[in-house]
Order: sequence, then structure tokens, then C-alpha cells
Amino acid sequence: MTSDSVSVAELAAKHGVSEMTIRRDLDELAQQGVARRIRGGAQSLLLRGEEPPFGVREHEAPDEKARIAAEIANLVADGEAVVIDGGTTATAVARALHDRRLTVMPLSLQAIQALSGAPRLRLILPGGEVRHGELNITGPLAVNTIAGLRFDTAVIGCCGLSAEHGMTAHDLEDVAVKQAAIASARRVVVAADSSKFRQTAFAAVCPASRIDVLVTDAGIPKDQHDALTAAGVTVRIAS
Repeated sequence: MTSDSVSVAELAAKHGVSEMTIRRDLDELAQQGVARRIRGGAQSLLLRGEEPPFGVREHEAPDEKARIAAEIANLVADGEAVVIDGGTTATAVARALHDRRLTVMPLSLQAIQALSGAPRLRLILPGGEVRHGELNITGPLAVNTIAGLRFDTAVIGCCGLSAEHGMTAHDLEDVAVKQAAIASARRVVVAADSSKFRQTAFAAVCPASRIDVLVTDAGIPKDQHDALTAAGVTVRIAS
């Protein structure tokens, strides 16, 4: 099954009903045009809903995010110029880089706070507007600031990721900032826990082939691991 599909057996076990009942419900969803029946189950034809708030996501898979952050910190060499995206996993990366000798531009207030007071770090702040609730820095001023700089590494978070749809996000202004960071960096490192492979967000950030390194956890579906690797992405499992 793909990340947007589910089997009859899985649904029956989860909801404690018969497989016949599940098949009937899936047939009805297919008639409504929100799902496509496939062998043994169904595939969603709808995008996932809105992004949960930062405060909620911060408590999801914290151990996995910490390991991903540590793995990415190991990929970054002292002296690099690094741009760090907003989001919970990227903020964890900022914390992991606190004591390093780097030039860093954080793209959220959370990451700025995580890096403030770092003794050996040169902190560059972008201009722009602060997105309410998420506290990411967005808008034309942020995009123009990023576009005028060149980074060794861009650490990018996402709302959804797959070999088929590439990297996706919910907020259009966030997408513009991510794209600017990607365009200004020699290396694109994506920080994504395995839950991101189960969803596709509204707006496309970039195709999978634009990603140089993906750092994720052991929950990545095998088909996505293999497809992303075939697309030229180096997939690293944080342990």
C-alpha cells in the first residue's frame, strides 16, 4: 500500500468490525469520489487537512526528531553557512547546532530563540513577517533576504513528502520561503520524521530529485525509501 492507501484488513482490525462492513463503506466512498478502490483496500483521492498547531506537533515523535536533529548536526561541518527552516524538527536541529562554529540564518522565532546566546555562532536574522501561531518568518522581505545570500546547507522541514509528489507544505508563504532557501543553498537536507510520508499537503515545494539528503527515522515505508533513493536522494536513518 502507498502512504495514501489502506487495506481492508487494517481498517477492520482498527475499528473492530467485519471486513464485509469495511468493503461496503469503501465502496460508498468510491461512489462519492473521495476514494479509489484498489486490490485489498482503497486509496484516498483527497489531500490531508490543515497543519496541526506547532504546540501540538512539538509533542509528536520527540525522540525521533531529536535523533534526526543529531544526525543532521553530524552532517554539518564547522565553518558552514546554514539556513534553518521553521517547524518542530528544524527547531530541534537548531538546538543541536547551538554550540557549533557556524553562520546560521534561522527562519522561525523558535529557532532564533534556540540559537540565541550561542558562544561560537554567527547569527544572521532575516527580515519579514511572523506567521501567527507558527512563528515562521515569511513574506517578500524574507524571500529577498534569503535570495541575496548563499548557504552551504539548507535544512528544510515539510508537511508531506513522497517520491511521487516531492516535498509539500500547507502554507503558501512558507512554501515561498522554503523555495528561496533551497535555491540559495549548495546542499538541501530535509528533516522529516516518518509521519510525513503518510500525507500530502496543498502546495508543492520541490520535486524529490531536488533533495540531496533526507534524514528520517526507521518508520519510513520501504517503497518510499527505495523510490527516493532511485530519484537520487541519499536517505539516512537516524538511530
